[in-house]
Amino acid sequence: MNLITGASGFLGSRVVERLLAAGERHVRCFVRPGGRVDHIERLRAVYTNANVEIVTGNLTRPNDAAAAVKRVRTIYHLAAAMSGSPADMVLNTVVASKNVVEAVSHRKSVRIVLVSSFGVYDTARLPAGSRIDESTPLERHPERRDPYSYSKWRQEKVFADARMSAPFELITLRPGVVYGPGGVAMSSRVGINLFGLFCLFGRTNLLPLSYVDNCADAVVLAGRSAADGSVFNVNDDDLPTAWEYLRQYRKYVQRVPYVYVPYQVTMLLSHLVERYHAYSRGQLPAVFTPYKTASLWKSTRFDNARLKALGWTQGVGTRVGMERALTWHGRARRSGER
Repeated sequence: MNLITGASGFLGSRVVERLLAAGERHVRCFVRPGGRVDHIERLRAVYTNANVEIVTGNLTRPNDAAAAVKRVRTIYHLAAAMSGSPADMVLNTVVASKNVVEAVSHRKSVRIVLVSSFGVYDTARLPAGSRIDESTPLERHPERRDPYSYSKWRQEKVFADARMSAPFELITLRPGVVYGPGGVAMSSRVGINLFGLFCLFGRTNLLPLSYVDNCADAVVLAGRSAADGSVFNVNDDDLPTAWEYLRQYRKYVQRVPYVYVPYQVTMLLSHLVERYHAYSRGQLPAVFTPYKTASLWKSTRFDNARLKALGWTQGVGTRVGMERALTWHGRARRSGER
């Protein structure tokens, strides 16, 4: 039996589909109350010879977590908060993961496939142009990052600490920017919108894109084939720069006005914001800090060699994936305006 937490989500629904396409016939889909299950219902209609369960609950409740993992051999753990207050993100990512771990802590022959994030790496201390691979050190100061990166770092620590005494297997995948139709159109790695003007911070930086179907392929492959303790970065080949992505966004979605802000200027602004934040005793939120700027907008490169060695190949090319995703977002935007 395979369990997919976050099965109704952007990536989770694709993982369910890829598992069924790979021949799995016992799949349990865990979704939160109110989560959309129409995609799962369509898969049920296609894979009539498979047992596709839909279980509703909340992993922040220990009893729900225990019910979810009952009789399960492999857990694809994708459930996590993508946004919200820091407290909500810790609750729905870290606390939920603790409950999953406790529910399987005394069971043998359980494999957990954890979908984490590039955000756990300690990129702030790396020189510009460094290559990020699985040997890159993890954050030493996760509290100085954004709430999402902090919660994913804490989530990984929950599983790593538990694995020292629990008998379960653990495989960890760290995707970059997962994108596609229905996902987020613009990553903060490109820049941010300030008062109607898009600030392009990462102009020549490579974007670690992972088209959602390619990422789902990697998750399923690792769950079925990887050795216990393996860690994999997940990103596509032929990565675009931030400027190339913005240019395609302006072509297919919206011609947003923009300004390029060089890294040195961004770092200077970050120092000023951080100082004023301290001087004003928090009246101005510390949205920019030198640490966050170095973590997010410093030029880095990305390595997926270990994933390829496992047998992963990129099914959807980067240019095709960008066109599909941004065309979808453009249509959705125009439909919303009518």
